[in-house]
Amino acid sequence: MSLRVLPRAFALPLRGLATRATCPRTLRRSHIVTRGIRTTPALRDRSFTNLLADDVPPPVQVSSITDEGIILADGLLLPGACIFHDGHVFLWDVPPKLWEEWTEARFEFFEAIVPRPEIIVLGTGRTSALPPPFLRSFLTKLGIQLEVMDTRNACSTYNLLSEEGRHVAAALMPLTPRSWQRSKTAEKESHTPIQYTSIDKII
Repeated sequence: MSLRVLPRAFALPLRGLATRATCPRTLRRSHIVTRGIRTTPALRDRSFTNLLADDVPPPVQVSSITDEGIILADGLLLPGACIFHDGHVFLWDVPPKLWEEWTEARFEFFEAIVPRPEIIVLGTGRTSALPPPFLRSFLTKLGIQLEVMDTRNACSTYNLLSEEGRHVAAALMPLTPRSWQRSKTAEKESHTPIQYTSIDKII
């Protein structure tokens, strides 16, 4: 496995999240750096089903969220900040304290991707927190609408919009702030700051 770095230039009620107990898979430290995953439809929890949705479910859906992290429909536990876009999950390296040391560089991912999402659902953790003005201005210039809410409702909203076929992305911070840990091998291979790492395969 090798670390792939993207270039720097580049309230609704809670629905869709299962409340039953789950047994999440966790990312072992040596496997944090991997590329896009797709959940298997057969493994999805069908307890909450949108009757208006397409027959084929979105490839990435959130099952539940706890203090341990965000749990996907296939049981994968994401303990840190992450981005969902176009069927892929990206580990998102952001400062643990909200809006301190945040710059446009933390969102340049959305400037580089093609096609860009029409909506970004931003989950700001346990409570909703208004973003700094520069962020909304930056995304507006990219033609992207920003919706900000607490992470629990952000996950629910993302589930709903993606099931309806909207071109939506999610940028989510966990309920308990924590940073992703990089292996020493990854640090040696990379000569630039890593802010977006995609998940290749989970072992």
